Amino acid sequence: MSSPERRSVQGPGRLIAAVYALFALSAGARAVFQIATKFSHAPLAYILSAVAAAIYLLAAICFTFPSAGSWRTAVVALCIEFVGVVGVGLISVLDPSLFKDASVWSKFGVGYGFVPLVLPLIGLWWLWRPATRAAFGELLPPEDSVA
Repeated sequence: MSSPERRSVQGPGRLIAAVYALFALSAGARAVFQIATKFSHAPLAYILSAVAAAIYLLAAICFTFPSAGSWRTAVVALCIEFVGVVGVGLISVLDPSLFKDASVWSKFGVGYGFVPLVLPLIGLWWLWRPATRAAFGELLPPEDSVA
């Protein structure tokens, strides 16, 4: 592959990718342990933690290997993540009986220092920057320059 095809993430994107990878690992390990050892105790919370881990892993991969496709995938994943954190956060506050054990997103991610609530917003902000979009190959040349 030529060098333009093998871009790597730089600057804040590298830190965001690392945080997503760390969260994928921690949420994933927690979910696997809980599902394997006590699934019947709080299946909803454990499945939601596994879903969160999968979204974190997908985001980490997208941030690590930039392309127009990974930019679009990351935007969708981070939007789903944010809606999930807010939705699960509200439900876990309004009806705590649904969560016999906490998920990563319970109470807006309080167990993880509210990082699950803030991280998708930071990631989306970074992704929408023109420089980031250009680096991911998402910004295309104007239509009149395409032959």
